[in-house]
Amino acid sequence: MSERNTAIVLAAGQGKRMNSKVQKQFLEIQGYPVLYYSLRCFQESPLIQDIILVTGEESISYCKEEIVQKYGFTKVSAVIPGGKERYDSVYAGLCECRDCEYVLIHDGARPFVTEEILKRGLQKVKETGACVIGMPSKDTVKLSDEEGYVKETPNRKCVWTIQTPQIFSYSLIREAHDSIRQKDMSKITDDAMVVEQETGIKVALAEGSYQNIKITTPEDLDIAEAFLKHL
Repeated sequence: MSERNTAIVLAAGQGKRMNSKVQKQFLEIQGYPVLYYSLRCFQESPLIQDIILVTGEESISYCKEEIVQKYGFTKVSAVIPGGKERYDSVYAGLCECRDCEYVLIHDGARPFVTEEILKRGLQKVKETGACVIGMPSKDTVKLSDEEGYVKETPNRKCVWTIQTPQIFSYSLIREAHDSIRQKDMSKITDDAMVVEQETGIKVALAEGSYQNIKITTPEDLDIAEAFLKHL
């Protein structure tokens, strides 16, 4: 029997940098909400058996009626409220998972995840147990000190910008989250950090796409529109 893979899609962000009353995941690109595109990818992928959608308490009815039901996303088994921080929303999603071997944690504000990205990520996670999607940085990166001066310039060949989904063995990521919730989580920015800190397991990198952008600012919507015109 093939493994059961669950996608946790996070759609609880407030999108303060978007300068819009509408949350960024619900803004439209060519007539569809941003969130629609990633859900469609998971819905259509034979690699994914279950989708858990995590959103704000006030958006649950909207997500159920105007996105899940409207567009026929039958793999969405639960629409649940998230927490105060991203890692709280992830944990809520992990607690909702049932009988899955691998879990893919994805930002609903990244509309351009593809089947090819899922294939590469799942192949890598089966080798390692923990994998993040990303791309080699196109730019030189500088690390600064507290006064705003350059402290270090990492070798660009070793610098990746990290995307989602981040993919893990379910037992590994659940154990790591259970453990770290007893500690200070204020510096946690992604799920790979949870695994790194709590298990010591090396997290592998798998190639995503330079088009797998996160919708964060108004300019990102213009870029997304341009991408869609060429798909």
